[in-house]
Amino acid sequence: MAIPKMNYCMQCGSRLVTRHLDLEGDIPYCETCQELRFPIFNTAVSMVVTTQARDQILLIKQYGRDSYILVAGYVNKGEDAEDAVVREVKEEMGLNVTEVHFNHSHYFKPSNTLMLNFTAVVDSTAVHENREIDSYRWFTPQEARENVRWPSLAGDFLDGYLTGDYHFTE
Repeated sequence: MAIPKMNYCMQCGSRLVTRHLDLEGDIPYCETCQELRFPIFNTAVSMVVTTQARDQILLIKQYGRDSYILVAGYVNKGEDAEDAVVREVKEEMGLNVTEVHFNHSHYFKPSNTLMLNFTAVVDSTAVHENREIDSYRWFTPQEARENVRWPSLAGDFLDGYLTGDYHFTE
């Protein structure tokens, strides 16, 4: 999959040229700033939020949509991805994360976002959602697979978590 080429410098707005860099290939270069401009993209985390026993998975509805997805959020500047997992689950669901495990990553072209998927084990099922969440529900793993939005990146990550085999539909 080709990453979209940057045409203008994000600092000064000048048109970028290509400069060859050994071991990296052709990289956008700003002659005005005299700087290489490596691709820029968003970074986000999505979480398979599960109980200690791994017998329930939390799915949410958000932004007025009538389908279930995984809890997710953007990584803040200077924040480690694992810390973003703990923060997002606490902010959105009011749950304490006791374990964080990396699952898989996937570049999501529609939003120019590198999605990092994790398992977030929580110490309770007593959710205290914030106003970003329209509704939520705990599901068995099989029910979660049946109820998550398809096709979607959330569905792909959930299916990969459940089967150990990651395939992406987009």
